[in-house]
Amino acid sequence: MQNPDGLLAVGGDLSVVRLLNAYRRGIFPWYEDGQPILWWSPNPRGVLYTHKFKVSSSLRKTLRKHDWTVTFDGDFKKTVSACAAPRSYARGTWITNEMAEAYTALHQLGYAHSVELWDYQERLIGGIYGVMIGKMFFGESMFSFQTNASKVALTYMISHLHNWNCPLLDCQLPSAHLLSLGAEAISRKDFVKAITPLCSEALDNFKWRLDEQIDVSNWQAQ
Repeated sequence: MQNPDGLLAVGGDLSVVRLLNAYRRGIFPWYEDGQPILWWSPNPRGVLYTHKFKVSSSLRKTLRKHDWTVTFDGDFKKTVSACAAPRSYARGTWITNEMAEAYTALHQLGYAHSVELWDYQERLIGGIYGVMIGKMFFGESMFSFQTNASKVALTYMISHLHNWNCPLLDCQLPSAHLLSLGAEAISRKDFVKAITPLCSEALDNFKWRLDEQIDVSNWQAQ
């Protein structure tokens, strides 16, 4: 990591309690094998307000015509493993075995969730996962083994979060790809101010689920 802007602390562990306390304060772990655990809170912060999510004409076409099967928490561990797979543009992966085990523990306690896409041969081809505390979703990573698969998974996630009155998705770092989907950069101060009440709000009778009544192919925020 060549740019230390946003690095707050070094060390500690990835226990459930420490992770949840960190996320509630806008802090997340990000490091590589062979490094100590590094804790980050970037400034500016990339965020995506669910009512501002942009569905391009090409993405909408894919949403209407794809024949992939969509699941919510269909296979969290497999999704994390796919996100950790080597990328052609990256030297390594920040999702170490220790990280994967930590987020699996969060998943087992109902704090971490995933959306998956499967092809007709039941092969995992795209997905996204992250941490949900109250009405705040902290995106961690997504992957795509077929064109637009990660965008489709993200659309399903955003549309459902919006329907559940969860207004914000943390993207951690702003990027051109995310900005094209409606993400924006806000200050660290504004980010922490926004997530503090959201993390404290409870979702009554909440269950992370695929709602077939939401027409994602024609979805737009109301």
